[in-house]
Amino acid sequence: MKNASLSRPGTTRRPSRLATAGRPGTARLPGLALAVAVALVATVLGRLVPVVGGPVSGIVLGVLVALVVRPGERTRPGIAFAGRGVLQAAVVVLGAQLSLGQVLRVGVGSLPVMIVTLAVCLAAAYGIGRRLGVVRDLRTLIGVGTGICGASAIAAVTPVIGAAEAEVAYAVSTIFVFNIAAVLTFPALGHLLGMGQHAFGLFAGTAVNDMSSVVAAATTYGGPAADYAVVVKLARTLLIIPICLGLAALARRRARTVDAAADPGQGRAGAVRVGRLVPWFLVGFLVLAAVNTAGLVPSAAHAPLSTLAVFLITVALSAIGLSTEPARLRRTGPAPLLLGGCLWLVVSATSLGVQFLARYV
Repeated sequence: MKNASLSRPGTTRRPSRLATAGRPGTARLPGLALAVAVALVATVLGRLVPVVGGPVSGIVLGVLVALVVRPGERTRPGIAFAGRGVLQAAVVVLGAQLSLGQVLRVGVGSLPVMIVTLAVCLAAAYGIGRRLGVVRDLRTLIGVGTGICGASAIAAVTPVIGAAEAEVAYAVSTIFVFNIAAVLTFPALGHLLGMGQHAFGLFAGTAVNDMSSVVAAATTYGGPAADYAVVVKLARTLLIIPICLGLAALARRRARTVDAAADPGQGRAGAVRVGRLVPWFLVGFLVLAAVNTAGLVPSAAHAPLSTLAVFLITVALSAIGLSTEPARLRRTGPAPLLLGGCLWLVVSATSLGVQFLARYV
C-alpha cells in the first residue's frame, strides 16, 4: 500500500506533504538550514576520514541529532524537502561525472562482469531477503546499493519506490560496513590470487560500492588499478537508469493492482506510457551526462560539480537521518545487516568468477 500511494501524484495519502508544498518557501528554511548544518559537519568529518565519507557521516550525525534533540514541527517542511527534493537534485548533478565516450572506452570486456554481477545481486537480494524476512523496500535498497554504486544508487531509487527514512538509513549504514570490509580485505585477496592491475581494477570497480571506497581499495593495489577501477565504477552508475525504470514500472503496476481491487473499473485502464515511468531527475541525469559527453561542461567544472553532487547527497542523507526514529532501526533487527553481508560475498564471488571464466585474471 505504501509504494502504491507514493507512486501516484494524485493520491490523498500524506496530506501534510501536500499541504507543505503550498506554503511559502520560507517555511522550509529552518529544516533545510538544519540539514545543511549537519551536512557541513559531516563533510568535514568525511574529509578527515575519506574511507567513511560525507554521506555516511551525514546520516549517522542526523540520527544522533534526532536521538538527542528531536527536531520540532517548525523544521519538518525543510527536512522533508531536503530528504526528497535535494536528493533528486543530487542525482541530476551526478550525471556531470559521466562521459559516455569514456564509459565506452572501458571496453566490451567489462560489461559481462557488471551485468552478471548486478543480475546475480538483485536475484540474491530478493531470495535471501525474503528468507530472512527483510521487508521489500529495504531489501531493494540494499540490493541496488550493493549491486550498483552504494549511496548514489540508494539516492536514485529512494524516491522511485517511496522508501521510508528508517529503511534508507539502515541500507546506507549496511552498505558502509561492507565497503570498509572491502577496502581492508580486497587488496590482500588480489595479491593472494595473483591478479594483475587491470583485473583488480575491474574487480574493485564491480564489487566495491561508493567511489571513495573504490579509490581507496584500488589505489592500495596500484595506480593503473585505480585508474581503471574509477572508469568501471562510473560505467556502473549508468545501470541506475534501467533499474529505476524497472522499479517505477513495478511500483505503478502495484498501484494499479490495488486500485483495481478497490474499484474493478480501474483494472481496465490502458497501457502505461513509458514517459510516465521516467522520473524527472533521471531525465536530468541523462541530459547532464549527454552535455558532458558533448564537451559542453568545461573540464575545470568537473571537480566542483562532483563535490556539489556529494554534498547534496550528504544534505539529503543528513535530513533522512534527522527524520529517522532510532526505535524503528532497533526494531528492524540484524536481518538487513546479514543480508548485506550475504550480498557482499555474492557480488565479490560473482565478479571474480566471471573474470576467471572470461580469462581476465
